[in-house]
Amino acid sequence: MSESSITDIDAYMTDLGRHARAAARALARATTAEKNRALLAIAARLDAARDQLAAANRHDLEAGAAKGLDAALLDRLELTPSRIDAMIEGLRQIATLPDPVGAISDLDYRPSGIQVGRMRVPLGVVGIIYESRPNVTADAAALCLKSGNATVLRGGSEAFASNQAIASCIHAGLEVAGLPAEAVQVIATTDRAAVGAMITMPESIDVIIPRGGRGLIERISREARVPVIKHLDGICHVYIDAHADLDKAFAIALNAKTQRYGTCNTMETLLVDVAVAGDILPRLGVAFAECGVELRGCARTREHLPEALPAAEADWDTEYLAPILSIRVVDGLDAAMDHIARHSSAHTESIVTEDYARARRFLREVDSSSVMVNASTRFADGFEYGLGAEIGISTDKFHARGPVGLEGLTSLKFVVLGDGQVRG
Repeated sequence: MSESSITDIDAYMTDLGRHARAAARALARATTAEKNRALLAIAARLDAARDQLAAANRHDLEAGAAKGLDAALLDRLELTPSRIDAMIEGLRQIATLPDPVGAISDLDYRPSGIQVGRMRVPLGVVGIIYESRPNVTADAAALCLKSGNATVLRGGSEAFASNQAIASCIHAGLEVAGLPAEAVQVIATTDRAAVGAMITMPESIDVIIPRGGRGLIERISREARVPVIKHLDGICHVYIDAHADLDKAFAIALNAKTQRYGTCNTMETLLVDVAVAGDILPRLGVAFAECGVELRGCARTREHLPEALPAAEADWDTEYLAPILSIRVVDGLDAAMDHIARHSSAHTESIVTEDYARARRFLREVDSSSVMVNASTRFADGFEYGLGAEIGISTDKFHARGPVGLEGLTSLKFVVLGDGQVRG
């Protein structure tokens, strides 16, 4: 369906939702082999359609440049040959992952003679709203397909032509495997009313996953009548304890901030125990300066790093996504955890320490979706966690928390196996 043919958004979205619900039932009974066949066929079609993908992406890039999109947004929008390679490889990798659907766990006999267990089942229809990166279209479709979910995808208007080109490849691959094309539907309009309809369709969509800026996620969280899996910010902390190995601390802090600046698992605040601040901060100051990182510190930080700008209270609550770092010197572990409790977005926190008891306390008491000992926050990622891929990060506490992979796209239902038992 072309965008120009869509004149009634509500009717279009109602029809799309009805087809998604029917496709979800078909996917729920699809075999692992059928789903893997579809994933590999989609990968092959993407490989064969490189020229078409490049042409569609050029159209988006030219339109974006004409609209004045900044260089960073244009970079996220671009489908380079290596990014197309990554999409294809991602599909092939997901095909090799274990299928969570249908697995039965905790099966046990009860005194009545029945067996009670829990079976993994798809969520049903997953709606995903995202911005900029067209590769998300293939990644999200693949994860939902492997986990037995139909999906409705609404990409950003700036990537419309690229997303539609990828959708054509997805539909071709589904056809090869004998699965319904409606199992993956990419909304064919840039009208923002489609988002409003999508997040208020509980009869058709079981969960919404927003991927984008804070404004988008806040709007969806506020207006949705469908459950939402989300995180708003990635205000991640590294705490260098008094009992840290300072060489480890140096490497971890530098990596957590500078390996990539624009990701949600990048460190935004460094906390340093007062006992080691004089030893580690000057070393880090030199390294961060070489990387072009602007430092903003508390008064005690600036005693060791006079080049740092004074930190404002707002800095402790800011996700920079840029070469800017806030630093605070704290009076021990409890002060560090107090700071995290006040200012963290519950994404990822790390402690650097050689003291096992302190590490245990940090793991137990810090309430974030990922808590680490002696490791960079940049590891908070579905691929690095062995999930194969992720559809997003959840900082919520119910259903899924942390990187959401295949298992996070499923739920559990109780199953009971009997042999004629009746309850007396």
